[in-house]
Amino acid sequence: MPLALEPSKMTFIRDLQSLQSFNQRSVVTIGSFDGVHLGHQTILNQVKASALDLGLPSVVMTFEPQPQEFFSGERAPARLMRLREKVDALLEFGVDQVVCLQFNRALRNLTASEFVRSVLVNGLGTQHLIVGDDFRFGCDRSGDFKMLSEMGATCDFTVQDTATLEIDGERVSSTLVRQNLEQGNFDRASQLLGKPFSITGRVVYGQQLGRELGFPTANVQLNRYSAPLSGVYAVLVDIDGTVYLGAANVGVRPTVGDLLKPILEVHLLDFKGDLYGRRIEVEFVTKIRNEEKFISLDKLIESIQRDVKQIRAWFSGNSENIN
Repeated sequence: MPLALEPSKMTFIRDLQSLQSFNQRSVVTIGSFDGVHLGHQTILNQVKASALDLGLPSVVMTFEPQPQEFFSGERAPARLMRLREKVDALLEFGVDQVVCLQFNRALRNLTASEFVRSVLVNGLGTQHLIVGDDFRFGCDRSGDFKMLSEMGATCDFTVQDTATLEIDGERVSSTLVRQNLEQGNFDRASQLLGKPFSITGRVVYGQQLGRELGFPTANVQLNRYSAPLSGVYAVLVDIDGTVYLGAANVGVRPTVGDLLKPILEVHLLDFKGDLYGRRIEVEFVTKIRNEEKFISLDKLIESIQRDVKQIRAWFSGNSENIN
């Protein structure tokens, strides 16, 4: 049986046998939707408009892991969002259903025609499909837009090309967002995303090293091989609707040398309290420096002190720009 998260809105499907047909036809789009940026939102508006015209539910199909992660592992591009953040963003945008199909060897081995019949027709009851004209699918990426259109004619569904969005002459894409985050161009990244870049997660127990150093941190596991940014940042931290100023580090803590995957560590300025187990949203506003390996903990402490002082000064000088 499918594992349902918020059953009326999102379904995680672990295998093809569990992909059961909807009770009615649907308007469908397929993609990774990493970041749910303005380009994605343009596609989602197409889907919602078509669904309204046809009187059908709007459905977004995505995959976990993302296909590039399945094929490339640690070499895959850094995620902009974890699955929960993505699903929340898609549902908040107003689509009726998010279907997340586990990308595994069985799915990878489907021929293009099998994917159409098993997933699109028998699984989702697709009546209208909206994908890019460069969309490829099936074993060895043998299926394309032309094949979809041809099979649609025999399987009773129509196919529409997605709109492309450009801002200042650049096509909006997850890759472009990552490039700007890596370069610390948060204004441009926000423009592409339609909102400031942030990471949301639950605070977990760490080694208490920050507390021992005099700078207690709220730690959020990123659960990914790499992060879209790395270093020390000034951040805004939303805790149940209250926003605090903070200093954040994203990385593998090279001075301590105990991490293989990056983690988000946030020191909240002028905050006292217990955050363990609580969900926080961390918005990145400016980069202070790259992550460094120090020769001693004393040198690390000195650097953190300078970082916090610089971050306080930055917030003091930019208070009119803080929401």
